[in-house]
Formats: sequence, structure tokens, C-alpha cells
Amino acid sequence: MTAIANAGSGFRMIPKLAIVAFLIAIVVALFFGMSYLIRDPSSERRTLNALTWRVGLQVGLIAFLALAYFLGWIQPHGLTR
Repeated sequence: MTAIANAGSGFRMIPKLAIVAFLIAIVVALFFGMSYLIRDPSSERRTLNALTWRVGLQVGLIAFLALAYFLGWIQPHGLTR
């Protein structure tokens, strides 16, 4: 019985790991955008591209959170007093 319960707990970690991966990718894209903004000339479009990736990743994260909630992979919890 415990082997079956442990197998299910591994699946519950996958959405959480995906959320962390999204957040790390968003922060990396933000830092790339900042570094391009500081050191590139104004004729380059790398800053715009990096910030576009960041916005796209954020939209993807929100869509993933909505999908994971509706499929029951993640559940909100309230803070107890």
C-alpha cells in the first residue's frame, strides 16, 4: 500500500517542478534583458527580444497554473491562524 502511495507523490511533484522551472526561466530572461539594456547600443533589438520572452513565459506560467488547477494537479490552500 505504501508503494502505491509513494508512486503518486512523485507525480504531484512534477507540476511544482514545472512552476519552479517557469519562475527560474522568467528571472533569467529578465536578467538577460537588463544586461542587454546596459551594454548594447540602441540599434540592437536583443533587449526587446529578451523582455518579449519574459512576457511569453509569464503568460505560459499563468496558463499552466490554470490548467493544473482545473485538472486537479494543484490545489489552493488557505493560511490557518
